[in-house]
Amino acid sequence: MKKMYQVDLPPDPKEVAPTEARNQEKERQSRFFNVRTRVMGVDLEALNNQVEERKLQEATERSKKAAYGTNQVQYDLVAQMLEKEEAERTRRLAKKVQNFREQRQQLRNRREFDFWDSNQLWREFPAYLGDNAPYYGQASLQCFSGEDLERAACLRMQQEQFQYSLERQLQEQQQARVDENCTDMLDDQLRLAVDMRAAQLAKLEESCRIAMMAATANANKAQAAKLAERQRREHQRQQEVNLVEVQNQITSDLLAENPQVAQNPVAPHRVLPYCWKGMTPEQRATIKKVQETQHHEKEAQRQAEQALDAKWESQAINLAQAAMELEEQEKELCAEFRRGLGSFNQQLAKEQKAHR
Repeated sequence: MKKMYQVDLPPDPKEVAPTEARNQEKERQSRFFNVRTRVMGVDLEALNNQVEERKLQEATERSKKAAYGTNQVQYDLVAQMLEKEEAERTRRLAKKVQNFREQRQQLRNRREFDFWDSNQLWREFPAYLGDNAPYYGQASLQCFSGEDLERAACLRMQQEQFQYSLERQLQEQQQARVDENCTDMLDDQLRLAVDMRAAQLAKLEESCRIAMMAATANANKAQAAKLAERQRREHQRQQEVNLVEVQNQITSDLLAENPQVAQNPVAPHRVLPYCWKGMTPEQRATIKKVQETQHHEKEAQRQAEQALDAKWESQAINLAQAAMELEEQEKELCAEFRRGLGSFNQQLAKEQKAHR
Protein backbone atom coordinates (compact mmCIF):
# COMPACT_ATOMS: atom_id res chain seq x y z
CA MET A 1 0.00 0.00 0.00
CA LYS A 2 1.36 3.37 -1.00
CA LYS A 3 1.86 5.79 1.87
CA MET A 4 0.96 9.43 1.28
CA TYR A 5 2.15 12.46 3.25
CA GLN A 6 0.50 15.82 3.72
CA VAL A 7 2.89 18.56 2.65
CA ASP A 8 2.18 22.21 3.51
CA LEU A 9 2.95 24.12 0.33
CA PRO A 10 3.00 27.94 0.09
CA PRO A 11 -0.20 29.62 -1.17
CA ASP A 12 -0.99 29.96 -4.84
CA PRO A 13 0.70 33.07 -6.36
CA LYS A 14 -2.43 33.80 -8.42
CA GLU A 15 -4.43 34.22 -5.20
CA VAL A 16 -1.73 36.19 -3.35
CA ALA A 17 -0.85 38.53 -6.26
CA PRO A 18 -4.04 40.71 -6.10
CA THR A 19 -3.70 41.20 -2.33
CA GLU A 20 -0.02 42.12 -2.61
CA ALA A 21 -0.79 44.48 -5.49
CA ARG A 22 -3.45 46.27 -3.42
CA ASN A 23 -1.11 46.53 -0.42
CA GLN A 24 1.69 47.88 -2.59
CA GLU A 25 -0.70 50.40 -4.18
CA LYS A 26 -1.87 51.58 -0.73
CA GLU A 27 1.73 51.86 0.45
CA ARG A 28 2.66 53.75 -2.72
CA GLN A 29 -0.26 56.16 -2.28
CA SER A 30 0.56 56.76 1.38
CA ARG A 31 4.19 57.38 0.44
CA PHE A 32 3.25 59.64 -2.47
CA PHE A 33 0.64 61.73 -0.66
CA ASN A 34 2.78 62.16 2.46
CA VAL A 35 4.24 65.65 2.10
CA ARG A 36 6.90 64.99 4.72
CA THR A 37 8.49 62.01 2.95
CA ARG A 38 7.61 62.78 -0.67
CA VAL A 39 10.61 63.55 -2.85
CA MET A 40 10.88 64.68 -6.41
CA GLY A 41 12.41 62.29 -8.92
CA VAL A 42 13.16 58.56 -8.51
CA ASP A 43 12.49 56.87 -5.14
CA LEU A 44 15.66 54.80 -4.80
CA GLU A 45 14.49 53.03 -1.63
CA ALA A 46 11.25 51.91 -3.26
CA LEU A 47 13.15 50.63 -6.30
CA ASN A 48 15.55 48.68 -4.06
CA ASN A 49 12.59 47.22 -2.18
CA GLN A 50 11.01 46.18 -5.47
CA VAL A 51 14.25 44.53 -6.61
CA GLU A 52 14.57 42.61 -3.33
CA GLU A 53 10.92 41.56 -3.45
CA ARG A 54 11.42 40.38 -7.03
CA LYS A 55 14.50 38.35 -6.06
CA LEU A 56 12.68 36.81 -3.10
CA GLN A 57 9.71 35.97 -5.29
CA GLU A 58 11.98 34.34 -7.88
CA ALA A 59 13.72 32.31 -5.13
CA THR A 60 10.34 31.18 -3.82
CA GLU A 61 9.23 30.20 -7.33
CA ARG A 62 12.45 28.23 -7.86
CA SER A 63 12.02 26.39 -4.56
CA LYS A 64 8.41 25.58 -5.43
CA LYS A 65 9.40 24.36 -8.90
CA ALA A 66 12.14 22.22 -7.37
CA ALA A 67 9.65 20.71 -4.92
CA TYR A 68 7.14 20.05 -7.69
CA GLY A 69 9.91 18.59 -9.88
CA THR A 70 11.00 16.23 -7.10
CA ASN A 71 7.42 15.14 -6.57
CA GLN A 72 6.95 14.62 -10.31
CA VAL A 73 10.13 12.51 -10.53
CA GLN A 74 8.87 10.40 -7.64
CA TYR A 75 5.51 9.86 -9.34
CA ASP A 76 7.26 8.95 -12.60
CA LEU A 77 9.45 6.41 -10.82
CA VAL A 78 6.43 4.89 -9.10
CA ALA A 79 4.53 4.71 -12.40
CA GLN A 80 7.50 3.06 -14.13
CA MET A 81 7.85 0.51 -11.32
CA LEU A 82 4.14 -0.29 -11.47
CA GLU A 83 4.31 -0.68 -15.25
CA LYS A 84 7.31 -3.01 -14.92
CA GLU A 85 5.55 -5.08 -12.26
CA GLU A 86 2.42 -5.32 -14.42
CA ALA A 87 4.48 -6.40 -17.46
CA GLU A 88 6.40 -8.97 -15.34
CA ARG A 89 3.13 -10.31 -13.91
CA THR A 90 1.64 -10.60 -17.40
CA ARG A 91 4.76 -12.37 -18.66
CA ARG A 92 4.75 -14.87 -15.76
CA LEU A 93 1.04 -15.55 -16.27
CA ALA A 94 1.56 -16.15 -20.01
CA LYS A 95 4.50 -18.44 -19.21
CA LYS A 96 2.42 -20.43 -16.73
CA VAL A 97 -0.39 -20.77 -19.27
CA GLN A 98 2.07 -21.92 -21.92
CA ASN A 99 3.65 -24.46 -19.52
CA PHE A 100 0.23 -25.76 -18.56
CA ARG A 101 -0.71 -26.20 -22.19
CA GLU A 102 2.57 -27.97 -22.96
CA GLN A 103 2.30 -30.30 -19.94
CA ARG A 104 -1.45 -30.90 -19.54
CA GLN A 105 -3.03 -30.25 -22.92
CA GLN A 106 -0.94 -32.40 -25.28
CA LEU A 107 -2.49 -33.75 -28.41
CA ARG A 108 -1.72 -37.36 -27.60
CA ASN A 109 -3.32 -37.12 -24.13
CA ARG A 110 -6.58 -35.56 -25.08
CA ARG A 111 -9.81 -37.34 -24.25
CA GLU A 112 -12.30 -35.25 -26.17
CA PHE A 113 -13.59 -35.91 -29.61
CA ASP A 114 -11.89 -33.89 -32.33
CA PHE A 115 -14.66 -32.23 -34.31
CA TRP A 116 -12.21 -31.01 -36.89
CA ASP A 117 -10.98 -34.54 -37.79
CA SER A 118 -13.73 -36.25 -39.79
CA ASN A 119 -11.68 -39.43 -40.43
CA GLN A 120 -10.95 -40.17 -36.80
CA LEU A 121 -13.56 -42.96 -36.52
CA TRP A 122 -12.38 -44.51 -39.77
CA ARG A 123 -8.86 -44.66 -38.46
CA GLU A 124 -10.00 -46.15 -35.13
CA PHE A 125 -12.19 -48.77 -36.86
CA PRO A 126 -10.50 -49.92 -40.06
CA ALA A 127 -11.96 -52.27 -42.59
CA TYR A 128 -12.74 -55.90 -41.81
CA LEU A 129 -9.58 -57.86 -41.15
CA GLY A 130 -10.96 -61.15 -39.88
CA ASP A 131 -13.06 -62.73 -37.14
CA ASN A 132 -10.45 -62.02 -34.51
CA ALA A 133 -10.29 -58.26 -35.21
CA PRO A 134 -10.57 -56.36 -31.91
CA TYR A 135 -12.35 -53.37 -33.49
CA TYR A 136 -15.74 -55.04 -33.85
CA GLY A 137 -18.18 -55.95 -31.10
CA GLN A 138 -21.28 -58.11 -30.90
CA ALA A 139 -23.40 -55.64 -32.80
CA SER A 140 -21.19 -56.04 -35.85
CA LEU A 141 -22.08 -59.73 -36.04
CA GLN A 142 -18.40 -60.55 -35.99
CA CYS A 143 -18.00 -61.64 -32.40
CA PHE A 144 -20.68 -63.54 -30.44
CA SER A 145 -20.99 -64.56 -26.82
CA GLY A 146 -18.65 -67.39 -25.90
CA GLU A 147 -16.38 -66.74 -28.83
CA ASP A 148 -13.96 -64.33 -27.10
CA LEU A 149 -10.68 -66.09 -27.77
CA GLU A 150 -8.48 -63.18 -26.64
CA ARG A 151 -9.99 -62.49 -23.20
CA ALA A 152 -6.62 -62.85 -21.45
CA ALA A 153 -5.07 -60.33 -23.78
CA CYS A 154 -8.01 -57.99 -23.18
CA LEU A 155 -7.68 -58.36 -19.41
CA ARG A 156 -3.97 -57.74 -19.60
CA MET A 157 -4.59 -54.76 -21.80
CA GLN A 158 -7.14 -53.41 -19.30
CA GLN A 159 -4.68 -53.90 -16.45
CA GLU A 160 -1.97 -52.15 -18.40
CA GLN A 161 -4.39 -49.36 -19.21
CA PHE A 162 -5.43 -49.11 -15.54
CA GLN A 163 -1.78 -49.11 -14.46
CA TYR A 164 -1.01 -46.43 -17.07
CA SER A 165 -3.93 -44.33 -15.83
CA LEU A 166 -2.80 -44.76 -12.24
CA GLU A 167 0.77 -43.79 -13.05
CA ARG A 168 -0.52 -40.85 -15.04
CA GLN A 169 -2.63 -39.70 -12.10
CA LEU A 170 0.38 -40.05 -9.79
CA GLN A 171 2.49 -38.04 -12.21
CA GLU A 172 -0.23 -35.39 -12.45
CA GLN A 173 -0.44 -35.19 -8.67
CA GLN A 174 3.32 -34.92 -8.35
CA GLN A 175 3.40 -32.32 -11.11
CA ALA A 176 0.57 -30.43 -9.37
CA ARG A 177 2.53 -30.46 -6.10
CA VAL A 178 5.65 -29.30 -7.94
CA ASP A 179 3.64 -26.55 -9.68
CA GLU A 180 2.09 -25.53 -6.38
CA ASN A 181 5.52 -25.39 -4.75
CA CYS A 182 6.84 -23.35 -7.66
CA THR A 183 3.81 -21.07 -7.45
CA ASP A 184 4.32 -20.59 -3.71
CA MET A 185 8.01 -19.90 -4.27
CA LEU A 186 7.21 -17.41 -7.03
CA ASP A 187 4.58 -15.79 -4.82
CA ASP A 188 7.10 -15.50 -2.00
CA GLN A 189 9.67 -14.03 -4.35
CA LEU A 190 7.09 -11.64 -5.78
CA ARG A 191 5.98 -10.63 -2.28
CA LEU A 192 9.59 -10.10 -1.24
CA ALA A 193 10.27 -8.05 -4.37
CA VAL A 194 7.10 -6.00 -3.76
CA ASP A 195 8.14 -5.41 -0.14
CA MET A 196 11.62 -4.35 -1.23
CA ARG A 197 10.13 -2.08 -3.89
CA ALA A 198 7.71 -0.62 -1.33
CA ALA A 199 10.62 -0.01 1.05
CA GLN A 200 12.54 1.72 -1.74
CA LEU A 201 9.49 3.81 -2.65
CA ALA A 202 8.98 4.69 1.02
CA LYS A 203 12.61 5.79 1.28
CA LEU A 204 12.30 7.79 -1.93
CA GLU A 205 9.06 9.36 -0.76
CA GLU A 206 10.62 10.17 2.60
CA SER A 207 13.57 11.82 0.86
CA CYS A 208 11.18 13.77 -1.38
CA ARG A 209 9.12 14.80 1.64
CA ILE A 210 12.28 15.93 3.45
CA ALA A 211 13.34 17.89 0.36
CA MET A 212 9.91 19.51 0.07
CA MET A 213 9.90 20.31 3.79
CA ALA A 214 13.37 21.82 3.45
CA ALA A 215 12.22 23.87 0.46
CA THR A 216 9.12 24.97 2.35
CA ALA A 217 11.22 25.83 5.42
CA ASN A 218 13.60 27.85 3.24
CA ALA A 219 10.66 29.66 1.66
CA ASN A 220 9.17 30.33 5.09
CA LYS A 221 12.53 31.57 6.37
CA ALA A 222 12.86 33.81 3.35
CA GLN A 223 9.36 35.17 3.91
CA ALA A 224 10.08 35.66 7.63
CA ALA A 225 13.32 37.45 6.79
CA LYS A 226 11.48 39.58 4.26
CA LEU A 227 8.78 40.41 6.80
CA ALA A 228 11.37 41.23 9.49
CA GLU A 229 13.31 43.41 7.04
CA ARG A 230 10.12 45.15 5.99
CA GLN A 231 9.13 45.75 9.61
CA ARG A 232 12.61 47.04 10.40
CA ARG A 233 12.50 49.42 7.44
CA GLU A 234 9.00 50.50 8.33
CA HIS A 235 10.09 51.18 11.93
CA GLN A 236 13.15 53.06 10.70
CA ARG A 237 11.05 55.04 8.24
CA GLN A 238 8.55 55.86 10.98
CA GLN A 239 11.36 57.00 13.26
CA GLU A 240 12.75 59.19 10.48
CA VAL A 241 9.29 60.60 9.79
CA ASN A 242 8.79 61.36 13.49
CA LEU A 243 12.21 63.01 13.68
CA VAL A 244 11.53 65.12 10.58
CA GLU A 245 8.12 66.08 11.98
CA VAL A 246 9.67 67.11 15.30
CA GLN A 247 12.30 69.16 13.48
CA ASN A 248 9.63 70.72 11.27
CA GLN A 249 7.54 71.58 14.31
CA ILE A 250 10.54 73.11 16.06
CA THR A 251 11.85 75.09 13.08
CA SER A 252 8.56 76.00 11.40
CA ASP A 253 6.25 78.95 12.12
CA LEU A 254 3.55 76.67 13.53
CA LEU A 255 4.63 77.18 17.15
CA ALA A 256 5.78 80.80 16.61
CA GLU A 257 3.49 83.84 16.91
CA ASN A 258 4.10 84.98 13.37
CA PRO A 259 0.99 86.50 11.77
CA GLN A 260 2.51 86.27 8.28
CA VAL A 261 2.01 82.49 8.34
CA ALA A 262 -1.77 82.82 8.16
CA GLN A 263 -1.68 85.00 5.03
CA ASN A 264 -3.09 83.23 1.99
CA PRO A 265 -0.64 83.53 -0.95
CA VAL A 266 -3.45 83.31 -3.51
CA ALA A 267 -5.97 85.63 -1.86
CA PRO A 268 -4.24 88.19 0.39
CA HIS A 269 -7.58 89.38 1.84
CA ARG A 270 -8.17 85.89 3.24
CA VAL A 271 -6.35 83.88 5.91
CA LEU A 272 -5.45 80.22 6.39
CA PRO A 273 -7.66 78.90 9.23
CA TYR A 274 -5.24 76.18 10.31
CA CYS A 275 -2.35 78.70 10.66
CA TRP A 276 -4.24 81.76 12.01
CA LYS A 277 -2.83 83.04 15.33
CA GLY A 278 -5.41 85.75 15.98
CA MET A 279 -5.79 89.44 15.03
CA THR A 280 -3.09 92.03 15.51
CA PRO A 281 -3.69 95.24 17.54
CA GLU A 282 -3.80 97.26 14.33
CA GLN A 283 -6.47 94.94 12.91
CA ARG A 284 -8.46 95.15 16.14
CA ALA A 285 -8.11 99.00 16.13
CA THR A 286 -9.21 99.13 12.50
CA ILE A 287 -12.18 96.90 13.22
CA LYS A 288 -13.11 99.04 16.26
CA LYS A 289 -12.83 102.20 14.19
CA VAL A 290 -14.99 100.68 11.49
CA GLN A 291 -17.51 99.61 14.11
CA GLU A 292 -17.64 103.17 15.57
CA THR A 293 -18.06 104.62 12.08
CA GLN A 294 -20.86 102.13 11.41
CA HIS A 295 -22.42 103.03 14.77
CA HIS A 296 -22.38 106.81 13.92
CA GLU A 297 -23.77 106.10 10.49
CA LYS A 298 -26.46 103.93 12.03
CA GLU A 299 -27.32 106.65 14.58
CA ALA A 300 -27.51 109.34 11.85
CA GLN A 301 -29.65 107.03 9.74
CA ARG A 302 -31.90 106.39 12.75
CA GLN A 303 -32.25 110.14 13.44
CA ALA A 304 -33.04 110.81 9.77
CA GLU A 305 -35.64 108.07 9.85
CA GLN A 306 -37.15 109.56 13.03
CA ALA A 307 -37.31 113.05 11.43
CA LEU A 308 -38.90 111.57 8.32
CA ASP A 309 -41.41 109.69 10.46
CA ALA A 310 -42.25 112.92 12.39
CA LYS A 311 -42.68 114.77 9.10
CA TRP A 312 -44.95 112.06 7.74
CA GLU A 313 -46.89 112.07 11.02
CA SER A 314 -47.39 115.88 10.96
CA GLN A 315 -48.43 115.70 7.32
CA ALA A 316 -50.92 112.99 8.17
CA ILE A 317 -52.34 115.17 10.98
CA ASN A 318 -52.65 118.15 8.61
CA LEU A 319 -54.35 115.95 6.04
CA ALA A 320 -56.75 114.67 8.68
CA GLN A 321 -57.60 118.26 9.79
CA ALA A 322 -58.13 119.35 6.17
CA ALA A 323 -60.39 116.38 5.62
CA MET A 324 -62.41 117.26 8.71
CA GLU A 325 -62.76 120.88 7.55
CA LEU A 326 -63.84 119.73 4.10
CA GLU A 327 -66.34 117.36 5.64
CA GLU A 328 -67.80 120.19 7.76
CA GLN A 329 -67.99 122.44 4.70
CA GLU A 330 -69.73 119.66 2.80
CA LYS A 331 -72.21 119.23 5.63
CA GLU A 332 -72.94 122.96 5.66
CA LEU A 333 -73.40 123.03 1.88
CA CYS A 334 -75.69 120.05 2.04
CA ALA A 335 -77.79 121.70 4.78
CA GLU A 336 -77.98 124.93 2.81
CA PHE A 337 -78.92 122.96 -0.33
CA ARG A 338 -81.65 121.16 1.57
CA ARG A 339 -82.96 124.44 2.95
CA GLY A 340 -82.98 126.05 -0.53
CA LEU A 341 -84.63 122.96 -2.01
CA GLY A 342 -87.32 123.09 0.70
CA SER A 343 -88.08 126.70 0.06
CA PHE A 344 -88.20 126.03 -3.70
CA ASN A 345 -90.57 123.14 -3.18
CA GLN A 346 -92.83 125.33 -1.01
CA GLN A 347 -92.80 128.00 -3.69
CA LEU A 348 -93.76 125.45 -6.33
CA ALA A 349 -96.51 124.10 -4.11
CA LYS A 350 -97.91 127.58 -3.61
CA GLU A 351 -97.86 128.22 -7.39
CA GLN A 352 -99.63 124.92 -8.14
CA LYS A 353 -102.20 125.62 -5.46
CA ALA A 354 -102.82 129.12 -6.85
CA HIS A 355 -103.07 127.66 -10.33
CA ARG A 356 -105.71 125.24 -9.28
